[in-house]
This record gives sequence, structure tokens and C-alpha cells, in this order.
Amino acid sequence: MDQGEPVLRPMCRCRPDAYLHRVTSSLIDIARVSRTYSDGSVALDDVSLQVVRGESVAIVGPSGSGKSTLLNLIAGLDRPTAGSVTVDGVVVSGLGEKASALYRRRTIGIVFQSFNLLDDLTVIDNVALPARLMGTSRRAAARRANELLGSLGLADRRDAYPGRLSGGERQRVAVARALMNEPALLLADEPTGALDSAARAEVGRLLADLHAAGHTLVIVTHDEEFADRHTQRTIRLADGRVVGATPAGASR
Repeated sequence: MDQGEPVLRPMCRCRPDAYLHRVTSSLIDIARVSRTYSDGSVALDDVSLQVVRGESVAIVGPSGSGKSTLLNLIAGLDRPTAGSVTVDGVVVSGLGEKASALYRRRTIGIVFQSFNLLDDLTVIDNVALPARLMGTSRRAAARRANELLGSLGLADRRDAYPGRLSGGERQRVAVARALMNEPALLLADEPTGALDSAARAEVGRLLADLHAAGHTLVIVTHDEEFADRHTQRTIRLADGRVVGATPAGASR
């Protein structure tokens, strides 16, 4: 894997469109958030935390601790029952469906555990897709996608289909796609959960490179050893509550 700078330009700030409500200096500000489902189960219970720009943070905990729910709230894929979630000045918890989709396209990039690549599209078309959905021309999207693939050591796989890639290669394609629109924040949900030990180490190096290039990372994982090795600080959840966290902006 190429160990050079993996990002052409560090993250950009999204321009202040009408749906933005800028209320915080932190990149992520989660204030007294709870999430209770219709069956009465509590996924999150009065959670408050902050992530400052440029941090690399792991959210760890066992299955059922609420970490994936928290990631979905940050991504605008779910809404809290109480409290507020603000990301890069966007009050995500108050967005409607269309504004939430726009927020995801402009402000965040998401790397899913199962990669969520489209098997019938080539690597370059998978990576270019977020820009195409934003109305970017095919030529401009392909240029950006080619740059990202080259910086992530995948230039020779641009015309391959996901099914022909290794697990580590698919994860790098997913990261390239997540970076396509130059998001302020990169979210990763169990980025090593489906990988062998060699691929886990490769993804760890990739995340470290992305952080060194200026990106803010929030990684959800059950693997505390991976979190300790590859992120600046850790937020620990258990039974929907924060049970341990380094102060925002701190390093190990």
C-alpha cells in the first residue's frame, strides 16, 4: 500500500446553505442525547460528548452498548428521542429528510462495515457516485476519483469490479468513495470487522494516514486494541451511557 499522503486536499468546510444553523465551535457536539425505541428499549441514555476538528476518536463498547446508534445519529440516519446532535454547525437532529440527505452528501463521509459497494459498478464508478449525485459532471467526478484511487494505491484497480478485490482493497475503495465530496468528517462503522489480521493492519495505517492529512475521524469498533493503536482517544460506552472518555482535544 502506498504510504504517501492519501488525501489530495484536507477537509473543506461546507458552505453555509440555508439549512445550516451554526451554534458550536466543536466539529461534533452531542448534548444530553437519549434514544428510546417503540418497544421501550433504551439504546442511548443522556449521552454528552464533543469532538474537535482534526481529532481521531474511537467509540468502543460491546454489542448493544449503543455505539452504532450514536454513529447513526451523527450521520443523520436516526434521530434522538431527547437532546441534540450538532455537526460542523448543522443541527443534525433537527433536519428533515431532504436536508438530512444533503447534509450527508456535503458534510460527512461514511465507511460501512460491509463496504456497501455496488457490485455492478466498476471501482472508479463506485468512488465517483457521491459526486455524480451532487450534480458534478462525469468528467470532473472521474478526475477526482482517479486522484483518490491513485493516492490510495488503487490506480491499477480502477476498472475492476468489487467482487474481484481483496477485503483490504474493498475497504480502501469505500474510503475513497467516502472522501469524494471532501467531507468535514469521516465516520467508520467497524472498519475492520470483516477483515483478516493483515487487512486490519492495512486499514489501521490508512486511517492514521488520513488523520495525519488533516481529516477528523470517528471510528466505531468493538476492538479496543485497534482503537488504542490507531486513534488519538477513546470514548467507551456501556448500556447506552458513556463510562469513560478522554476530554475533547486531548491526545494519548
